[in-house]
Amino acid sequence: MTVIAFQGVPGAYSDLACRHAYPGWTTLPCPSFEAAMEAVREGRAQKAMLPCENSLAGRVPDIHRLLPDSGLAVVGEHYERVEHCLLAREGATLASIRRAHSHPMALGQVLKVLKELSLTPVIQADTAGAAEMVSREGGPEDCAVASALAAEVYGLQILRRNVEDAAHNTTRFYVMATRPETPPIEAPHPVTTFVFRVRNMPAALYKALGGFATNGVNMTKLESYMLDGAFTATQFLCDVDGHPDDPRLFRALEELRFFSREVKVLGCYRAHPFRVAREGT
Repeated sequence: MTVIAFQGVPGAYSDLACRHAYPGWTTLPCPSFEAAMEAVREGRAQKAMLPCENSLAGRVPDIHRLLPDSGLAVVGEHYERVEHCLLAREGATLASIRRAHSHPMALGQVLKVLKELSLTPVIQADTAGAAEMVSREGGPEDCAVASALAAEVYGLQILRRNVEDAAHNTTRFYVMATRPETPPIEAPHPVTTFVFRVRNMPAALYKALGGFATNGVNMTKLESYMLDGAFTATQFLCDVDGHPDDPRLFRALEELRFFSREVKVLGCYRAHPFRVAREGT
């Protein structure tokens, strides 16, 4: 049995992402990101699916802090379109529902339907958990904002599909494993993820990143975050197009190391088709 771990309860969007990316694998729900990583380290799962950013909400907290010291490698990425549904128990209708239960981020993404149906938002810990609660305790006036998978898992009916305000609502995930799965250098569309800390010197970041420009390496992600609560200790997480063994990226990373206290490549993997299609437009 091949297992992939995720943070959340059955029916969560991370669960759905696992099933779409790795059909036929068994999904393993975990209470936290750390627990999902631990499941891989302990061999209870072969991979972990961890959300890193959303097109509406931005980056997912904690993931950036956990990645460098996880002992795992980034072996892939996955983009999952977020399609919210209104779920309710049998017998409820669009006319009967009065309360919408979900995670606050999901509730903020369905403001139009909340207004249209005059629904009162009720905050829950997560979307799938809201669906579970409605299935156990909900009446005809209760609905959950969650995935179609959550309706299947908890035996709810779908009153309306695709109720999200923005059609581009998409979450990106890192796929983690114990060992790198670096594609061959000639493989199409490689992406490399790494972290670095610059030296404490004037214009260090400018100089560190200059090698990517001079070598023609496209940087698709650059995010900073503090280490250990120190305002002076900043680490950067980057995604770039290219393979570490490609001469252009190799030279750029060498220049980065010259101006940095630490550089750690977390993984090289093939770009997801969503990224390829988006960058090709």
